[in-house]
Amino acid sequence: MTVYEGNFSGDLSDFRFAIVIGRFNDLVTDKLLSACQDCLKRHGIDIDPQSGQVDYVWVPGSFEVSIMAKKVASSGLYDAVICLGAIIRGDTPHFDFVAAEAAKGIAAVGFQTGVPVIFGILTTDTMQQALERAGIKGNLGWNYALNALEMASLMRQFKT
Repeated sequence: MTVYEGNFSGDLSDFRFAIVIGRFNDLVTDKLLSACQDCLKRHGIDIDPQSGQVDYVWVPGSFEVSIMAKKVASSGLYDAVICLGAIIRGDTPHFDFVAAEAAKGIAAVGFQTGVPVIFGILTTDTMQQALERAGIKGNLGWNYALNALEMASLMRQFKT
């Protein structure tokens, strides 16, 4: 029996990542991005856009994340795509439509392209909950980057 697992150490210098970030609710998404970058950097990834190891794509909001994730994943340039956004419930059903379509769209990208696509879209009832998940009580941005590293590493094991 063979056991396959992704790892977070070793030479990761030839890994490439795209991070697609929804600008709407940027108070939250900026914090998610910062933690995501911190995790990647601490694992040996050069987060400077000039390095070519991580590319950043900003879109208007979480609804638009999936279409850009599809575009970058389809390019064949990236080992994983990290999708960041924040959808906060309001007084109308808009939240339900945006959250559902963002989740379905991001999941579809992974299935259609075979590239790991990390769902880093917070869906919360309040801004307070979003801020708690983006820094006050820990930051899920770190976890999203770690998931991308693990999946990229794991997928490489099946390319050889």
